[in-house]
Amino acid sequence: MKRQIFTEDHEAFRKVVKTFLVKEVTPHYEQWEQDGIVSRDAWRAAGKQGLLGLAVPEEYGGGGQHDFRYSAVLAEEFTRAGAAGLAVGLHNDIIGPYLTTLGTEEQKRRWLPGFCSGEIITAIAMTEPGAGSDLQGIRTHAEDAGDHWILNGSKTFISNGILADLVIVVARTTPEGGSHGLSLLVVERGMPGFERGRNLDKIGQKSQDTAELFFQDVRVPKENLLGERNGAFIHLMTHLAQERMGIAVAAIAGAEHLLEITSEYVKEREAFGRPLAKLQHIRFEIAEMATECAVTRAFLDRCIADHSAGALDAVHASMAKWWATELQKRVADRCLQLHGGYGYMAEYRVAKAFTDGRIQTIYGGTTEIMKEIIGRSLLG
Repeated sequence: MKRQIFTEDHEAFRKVVKTFLVKEVTPHYEQWEQDGIVSRDAWRAAGKQGLLGLAVPEEYGGGGQHDFRYSAVLAEEFTRAGAAGLAVGLHNDIIGPYLTTLGTEEQKRRWLPGFCSGEIITAIAMTEPGAGSDLQGIRTHAEDAGDHWILNGSKTFISNGILADLVIVVARTTPEGGSHGLSLLVVERGMPGFERGRNLDKIGQKSQDTAELFFQDVRVPKENLLGERNGAFIHLMTHLAQERMGIAVAAIAGAEHLLEITSEYVKEREAFGRPLAKLQHIRFEIAEMATECAVTRAFLDRCIADHSAGALDAVHASMAKWWATELQKRVADRCLQLHGGYGYMAEYRVAKAFTDGRIQTIYGGTTEIMKEIIGRSLLG
């Protein structure tokens, strides 16, 4: 089926993204994987190319474009290139909206130009060693000390944790407030007491720096409160739909790309004197995956269009996230199996996709959390 959600402008942007990936990412990616981190030069190159801050108003150096379809193009092409390490989706679609919708005029002028140029790399710190999806379990806390906050605690599994110059930290500012006693505090590189732990050794996405963060009596100026005091829960819930859509878009793009790779492989690979593609079982496997991808693509494109129009609700975003990521996981497993022993070799794209994509059903809200959100909406 021909996709109908993109215009000529979106496709022209897709060409820009592909060119950027060929010139600035692919030649260096193997080295980044070995280093466990992406070069800051790549972030600055992305900013120079106009790939950062797509939805940030032009007065702050952004693209001034609120059409989520441009973000979808970025997610699709980065996924097809296997370039998860350069986390422009996290930067643009997850952290960007917090800064643009919650930031004061002073905060926007201080942070957004660097955000768009790639000089300021960002992260958001929610997860703790003892608290993942359950915000009520957050122990990182900040005490009001007049003109500043005193922040103490730790976070883990923080994407961009090593590179980040600006970290939005979810901290408890009212001890008895439960999930409604949390605030968003912006911690900047160089603040005394802010330390980074290990660059965590993951099974996939090796070039994406994921770290532990520690805060010991960090003095955070009052002007670094983002949004309302004790308003973090509402702020987080407001922006989670876009985060989940970004993950879902990458998931279906990843599944489709794996299907393309595997379809070509089984045409060329021979067993028992003929191509694998001549075996009925192989054809059935490909047919099943192709149908699942086609059905999922139709739903995802509808969600992309709805979100671009401001009409997508949290429930359908949760449906998109859990379904597309679980499909990606199934397709990666089946495609690896069809590659046989070669599928287990690290230099094969299917092996890297298998490990890189496994996190998709976990971060941004696990599959189980997505089902709970959907179930509650239907059953109360």
